[in-house]
Amino acid sequence: MAMSGGREDGEPMMEMNTTPLIDVMLVLLIMFIITIPIQTHAVKVDLPVDDPNQKNNPPPILPDINKVAITPQGVILWNASPIDKLTLRQYLDRTRDMDPEPELHFQPDAQARYDTVDQVLSIIRKSEVNKMGFVGNEQYANF
Repeated sequence: MAMSGGREDGEPMMEMNTTPLIDVMLVLLIMFIITIPIQTHAVKVDLPVDDPNQKNNPPPILPDINKVAITPQGVILWNASPIDKLTLRQYLDRTRDMDPEPELHFQPDAQARYDTVDQVLSIIRKSEVNKMGFVGNEQYANF
């Protein structure tokens, strides 16, 4: 890079030195050229295939009343069959869309961990179920 203090007649130079700007632009251009192949890199992912047998067996959602229970070991039961939290959310979303919406009875065991009960209640609240009730509150009378 050449630097100049002014002209020969003693007046200051009025033009801006664009050499550093051009250097910065060239560095940015090179960085963009290097990063573009990374963005087009593909990752092969094996997606699950639909099971035709699953479509024939609808989820066990009853039209009138569905019961969610929590065992002392922390197992979530939907109408007496064990499920995970994701399946619970899917069942709750399906019941909310039914007409008329079935009631949801929630019955945690008195010995169930509070953390598990709280997580299930949070899932129920986020699913925006309108008809919900607590069942079996008499088991808490001794606590």
